[in-house]
Amino acid sequence: MTDVLTHQWTVDLPTESATEILARDLAPALHPSDIVTLSGDLGAGKTAFARALVRQIAGDPELEVSSPTFTLIQLYDTPAFPIVHADLYRIGHPSELEELGWDEAPDGALVLVEWPERAGEALPPDRLDIRFVHAGKSDTARRATLTGMGKWAKRLRRIAQIGDFLRTAGWQDATRIHIQGDASTRSYTRLVRGKNSAILMNSPTRTDRTPVRYGKTYSQIAHISQDVKPFVAMARGLGERGFSVPQIIRENLLHGLLLIEDLGSIFIAEEGAPVPERYGVAIDLLAQLHAMDLPDTLPVAPGISHKIPPFDHGALDIEVELLLDWYLPMIGAPQLSQRNRDHFIALWRAALAPALREPKTWLLRDVHSPNLLWLDQREGIRRVGLLDFQDAMIGPPAYDVAALCLDARVTVPQTLELQLLTRYVKARRSVDPSFDPAAFAQTYAAMGAQRNTKILGLFARLDRRDGKPAYLQHLPRIRAYLDRMLAHPSLADLRTWFETFVFSVEGRR
Repeated sequence: MTDVLTHQWTVDLPTESATEILARDLAPALHPSDIVTLSGDLGAGKTAFARALVRQIAGDPELEVSSPTFTLIQLYDTPAFPIVHADLYRIGHPSELEELGWDEAPDGALVLVEWPERAGEALPPDRLDIRFVHAGKSDTARRATLTGMGKWAKRLRRIAQIGDFLRTAGWQDATRIHIQGDASTRSYTRLVRGKNSAILMNSPTRTDRTPVRYGKTYSQIAHISQDVKPFVAMARGLGERGFSVPQIIRENLLHGLLLIEDLGSIFIAEEGAPVPERYGVAIDLLAQLHAMDLPDTLPVAPGISHKIPPFDHGALDIEVELLLDWYLPMIGAPQLSQRNRDHFIALWRAALAPALREPKTWLLRDVHSPNLLWLDQREGIRRVGLLDFQDAMIGPPAYDVAALCLDARVTVPQTLELQLLTRYVKARRSVDPSFDPAAFAQTYAAMGAQRNTKILGLFARLDRRDGKPAYLQHLPRIRAYLDRMLAHPSLADLRTWFETFVFSVEGRR
């Protein structure tokens, strides 16, 4: 029999406000059905912590949270999930739990248990225990020892890293507001302290270690960043060249934690529609970036550098194959033969060959409305703030133009798309008279088709594999963009393949 995996974290709590801060550390990491046991002698601070935690999760600092010493079980119906607060001090034997309705707690409730030793074997092995003891001469001074058991060990390790990081940065007492993140494993929290705010970027090292091809993982082949170093490098590289990016306030490269400048929450799209003026400034930004002579290696920290990877055939192939592996099964298409899969890749390589021969630039990869902030108080291209660039590559400039003009999250009308493309071409020709609009149009169509093919597969995967169906609402828009791009004469053979194996199946649904 092996020992249960555990991890411990000890926090000194000199004041009651320090106990509230510990509750802030834990609240974002708690999920429905979690068990948190609170141990310690009478008056050690268990109920004070439970009160702070319930209020934090409920988002109500004035919520009445009383000790369940006499009722034994209290239920709180918070906007996040139900919380059961149990005090087992008066339980004489674990068998009495059934009489209390212990097994009747709401499904998906967070359960907080004081005096857990009275429950005996009724508690699951995967849980978080917090033991409080008096510490110091002050009546309010406590020390909390948190022990993550089983699956909680890894979770507690991350909570401890974040808590220690914020304490070191001096932001431990800030109010924390979760920000809707992207489709990755990263998460973002807005920290508010008086009139000041900052963003906590929580980006743990990627853990996909299963090789899918050439002995490499999908992330390695598609050049998806594995840690925060590429973000740090690109943020500083873009900032030094005059672009609006979040300044890095504090960093922990080892643990994947960054405290960055808060650029606000006004985006270039509003109420589900593009704002033409803002998209125009964004296209100016791309034109200025693409006219620069840019390095392929950037510094991260003393002795550490980041080499920006190329947008090569490996990345191009594995991205479009998402359509075959996820979108086609979702629409009920029959499984393709290896011959038809190989033909698909051959057609893409032929279609993308001209783009890969063109001069390369920093390809930021996700230049669309969720990643572009509007900073009205600034001037020129600095009015657009860039957020998501850690997966940047060296590749054709048309890719990011297509990402903006064919925005995956909001519908860009063809009239606005044409205006943006015209504005981009004029800007490029003003500094480089040799810039070829016809060649750019062909590359733009190829890159736009490749990107939207990838997104069809990616959004289907997010639904079917990751349980995120919200992305499916964007599929009709992505399909319309793909249809628009495949109308270019240079993509005629590729369009025939799509009509045979994709569009015809969609028509039968």
